[in-house]
Amino acid sequence: MRVLYLDCHMGAAGDMLMAALLELLPEEQREGFIEKLNALGIPGVHAEMTRSAKCGIMGTHVSVTVNGEDEEDFHHHGEDHEHEHHHDHGHEHDHYNEGHDMHGHHHHGESHEHDYSHDHGWHHHASLGDITSIINGLDVPESVKGRAAHVYAEIAQAESRVHGREVGEVHFHEVGAMDAVADVVGVSLLLDMLAPERVIVSPLRTGYGQVRCAHGILPVPAPATALLLEGMPVFAGDISGEMTTPTGAALLRSIADSYGEMPAMRMSAIGYGMGTRDFPAANCVRAILGEMESESSAVAEIFCTLDDVTAEDLGYAQEKLLEAGALDVFTASVGMKKGRPGTLLCCLCDYTRREEFAELMLRHTPTLGVRIYAPERIKLSRRVETVETQFGPVRMKHASGFGIEKCKPEYDDVARIASERGMTVAEVRSKLAGENK
Repeated sequence: MRVLYLDCHMGAAGDMLMAALLELLPEEQREGFIEKLNALGIPGVHAEMTRSAKCGIMGTHVSVTVNGEDEEDFHHHGEDHEHEHHHDHGHEHDHYNEGHDMHGHHHHGESHEHDYSHDHGWHHHASLGDITSIINGLDVPESVKGRAAHVYAEIAQAESRVHGREVGEVHFHEVGAMDAVADVVGVSLLLDMLAPERVIVSPLRTGYGQVRCAHGILPVPAPATALLLEGMPVFAGDISGEMTTPTGAALLRSIADSYGEMPAMRMSAIGYGMGTRDFPAANCVRAILGEMESESSAVAEIFCTLDDVTAEDLGYAQEKLLEAGALDVFTASVGMKKGRPGTLLCCLCDYTRREEFAELMLRHTPTLGVRIYAPERIKLSRRVETVETQFGPVRMKHASGFGIEKCKPEYDDVARIASERGMTVAEVRSKLAGENK
């Protein structure tokens, strides 16, 4: 299985994610990608790729300007005006450069009450509908358009909830909006090119403390970012200030299949997407592309005991676990406290997804807690092949290893044939076994 692991222990921003994924491409393709991004026609956008070093590690930084200006320029141009700048998710904790996170990255601003086009000639505000129209008009695959539009819709929804406005009333100033569109489209396009089958994201650093904005002093993570991080494993860390941007949070929320530490895998490419500021730890997102078995040898067993669940509810919980990709789910009768009869529910899953399945068990059963174990597993290699038989195509399941060979027909196929031919399951198995000798 082709796996992408994103190490976000220093937080994440859209341009850091794009730069990290860009480094996973062969070196001769990277400049061509930047040229393609610049040729898409995102209004006013120009991206540049530069080499950058943090704590002695070389990586890539991608900078985006809009009509020759970045968001820092926008703030400087507006310093003498009396109107407010609504940028409540991108500010340094030390307040001396309002409008930027601790990585030195730019953010889109939201909900301006003043039309800057009167002051700066070309600056204006874009609604979610405007941005979606821009994305849909780009010459990129439909899958890229769909992901990019979804990510920006998530950002608008978060802004809407924070400010108590309808999504259609949320507006973004042009520099920040187009900057973020470039990041979101760039990341989406790179994912399409890299084509990972699974994306795993590390716990995410948020930073801590407070930030100053036009609305006043707000906590870190800023309100919109906090909403976008709901359900994701996060930690504050030891750096005061905002380490994860709303664009970074929305992208990770959209692309992550699961969260946790890096699984056992054979690494094929490693990329470093750099921020601009310096910290004692390398200010970067690290992207690792590699291969791991479809079923990891590292598994988790998640248990809970239940004495207050109906048979129907228990069956539904088992179905939800299996639908989510559990390797196995089973129950057993147990005796509980005070002599009460109960049921042991066990879910076997990939170790990297243990928190996801623990949450499903907590959600769909009355239990107040689960126990997680990491047993060692020895297994046979498995494959499925379809063979022609006297009954037509039948899937045969093969397992081998340690000098052992096993083969049996897929039960669903056997049951179908038995029903169609008026035979018993045992009779169908017997005839297939005779053919397979």
